[in-house]
Amino acid sequence: MLLTHPWPPLYQSDSKVLILGTIPSPKSREMGFYYGHPQNIFWRTLANVLGQSEPPYDRDARRDFALQNRIALWDVLHSCEIDGASDASIKDPVPNKFRPILESSQISSIFTTGKTGTLLFNQYCAVEAGIPSIYLPSTSPANRAAQARPEYREQWMQVAQALGTAE
Repeated sequence: MLLTHPWPPLYQSDSKVLILGTIPSPKSREMGFYYGHPQNIFWRTLANVLGQSEPPYDRDARRDFALQNRIALWDVLHSCEIDGASDASIKDPVPNKFRPILESSQISSIFTTGKTGTLLFNQYCAVEAGIPSIYLPSTSPANRAAQARPEYREQWMQVAQALGTAE
């Protein structure tokens, strides 16, 4: 199925880091916001490394949480052919353009969640963005085994370090 990204990037002029997924999953599109699958641990992981409480399962609460922490959210792809939520099925990817966001914010670090998002960013977006991405392990329910490893949290701590809020 051809999927075009359904909403604009979330950021403001004081955003300091940009976290990118690949493209919204069916559950995220249903919710109308990033990382909307109830079993996706993105919000729990992010809150944990920032030393805060996880925001409620609510679009506005999660939007406010990201912006209050100077975190911008978007996805690597503007459109692609995809079956369900399977990044492995992506065909004909069309990348987003990142220069406009970077020029109108304080973003100095870009993080990509998951191997496919990182590979696609590096292949199609890194030159245009002018900033390499930093890989973060996926928060998807499909990545449970990796999420149990100690290095999982350590890798996500890079977000807190980039924000200057690391413990």
